[in-house]
Amino acid sequence: MITVYGRRNSSSVQLVLWALHEIGVDHERLDYGHGHASTQSDDFLVMNPMGRVPVLTDGALCLFESAAILRYLGAAYGNDVFWPKDAGARARLDVWAEWGKNTFADAVLDIFVYDVRLDPKTRDPAILARAVDAVTPLADILDRRIGQGPWLDGERFSFADIACGYVLYRYYALDWDRPDLANLAGYYERLQQRPAFRDHVMVSYEALRGTY
Repeated sequence: MITVYGRRNSSSVQLVLWALHEIGVDHERLDYGHGHASTQSDDFLVMNPMGRVPVLTDGALCLFESAAILRYLGAAYGNDVFWPKDAGARARLDVWAEWGKNTFADAVLDIFVYDVRLDPKTRDPAILARAVDAVTPLADILDRRIGQGPWLDGERFSFADIACGYVLYRYYALDWDRPDLANLAGYYERLQQRPAFRDHVMVSYEALRGTY
């Protein structure tokens, strides 16, 4: 049985849970981090020396880093649509998975930190301005890459859509001056039609307000 260690309102945990439910893999989840079981205990640090969620165990295998977990799930449990077996086809998608999980998500999460995690009394508008300047051209890149889609691999929904799409709930829910990007908006609408996205990504983050 696969076990996921991590709280539901962690975006990185959400990426893993979304993948598990899209693929259809049985698993359990245990609450760790931010008000739940400690990620700094000796037992947890054996699983992830960084002391962060998520961690996934599958039998004797123990993994951390959500992008690595996503790739493992695709390779071990995904079909040829979700995780193409052809190395070239998979690599073309993995470029965007890597970009989405790191470059794009990091920029969006800077806005999340400003709008949610920081106490309103400590917010500096210059921080938000820099974050918006950083994320806006990246959103435009994703908008052009998606085109009419419907997915990053055309008609096939794949692991790359999870890596690029998991942060879009926050991108659209946060209070900031978003650019008007029709392809990206359409992509987000299609994501919302997927039950696993609604159930495991569109999760309240209110408990995280003002926690920095």
